[in-house]
Amino acid sequence: MGFHFEFIVALFCLGVVGSCHASMPAELYWKSVLPNTPMPKSLQDLLRPVNKNDFVKLKDDMVLGGAACTIQSNPSAEFKSADLEDFNGNHGLKSGSLLNSSANIFFFESDLHAGRLMKLLEEVTMLKSKATFLPRAVTDSMPFSSAKFFDILKLFSMDPKSARAKVMKQSIENCERESTEGEDKYCATSLESLIDNSVSRLGKNIQVLSTEVEKETKTGEFTIGTGVKNMGEKEIVCHTLKYPYAVFLCHSIDKTDVYKVPLIGSDGTKVKAIALCHKDTSTWNPRHFAFQFLKVKPGSVPICHFLAKESIAWVPN
Repeated sequence: MGFHFEFIVALFCLGVVGSCHASMPAELYWKSVLPNTPMPKSLQDLLRPVNKNDFVKLKDDMVLGGAACTIQSNPSAEFKSADLEDFNGNHGLKSGSLLNSSANIFFFESDLHAGRLMKLLEEVTMLKSKATFLPRAVTDSMPFSSAKFFDILKLFSMDPKSARAKVMKQSIENCERESTEGEDKYCATSLESLIDNSVSRLGKNIQVLSTEVEKETKTGEFTIGTGVKNMGEKEIVCHTLKYPYAVFLCHSIDKTDVYKVPLIGSDGTKVKAIALCHKDTSTWNPRHFAFQFLKVKPGSVPICHFLAKESIAWVPN
């Protein structure tokens, strides 16, 4: 693979749309396939115009984004001390502090009631990823597999021993892992493929949910308001992965309820959050972080978590 990433982007700008600042074909594709489904702001934010210089900076910022997905997107994962150290570093936490964190990284379904105090990680209310969607024509021409990981590193001019290379490899392996029992999953490397895969599973009469924040806030303390709403258990949830451009791991896990949860911050900020409650965790890895954090056993109780701001949930209307 002799081409470099910036060269591919330049070809796209010059040869496909004529200008990096032209109307986004992916956005038009959304409107053509889902004319009655508004695109959530979390996805709109990933449709920034292509700029060669931006991508150079994205490679530097990549490690900082999407940390919550490491825990939420893989029920088969075994989290060891080294993994927790990486997570701590991404969240500015001290060594060993995550398991003892006061934040409600995971919680019980019984906690979803008005008046309940919740302490959230900043990923729930703040957009962390700085990646952007690339057109399907571009991503389809780029390698995305463990077998071609050396080509990927060459494409991005990346040091194989760097931290960015490590998390990129983890993202690809998460996409390639076997589905757990009751899990249907796929990875989408473009907005177009995200749309097609979701529509093929749920049809076009769908809505897309994501966390909505009234205003930027740094508070981590919130109280659940009135109006918690169960949206049902037929869902597809998509988490952003750590990668230089926008890649989503999407999965539907049996017996998982989606909730809309109104939150009020200690500073008065209103948030419309999305939470998932997994009612059957009996097939999850017994050493998954959720069990360590809540001190429960697989399959014993429903386990819930809030979605990161850049994650989305597809549900039928």
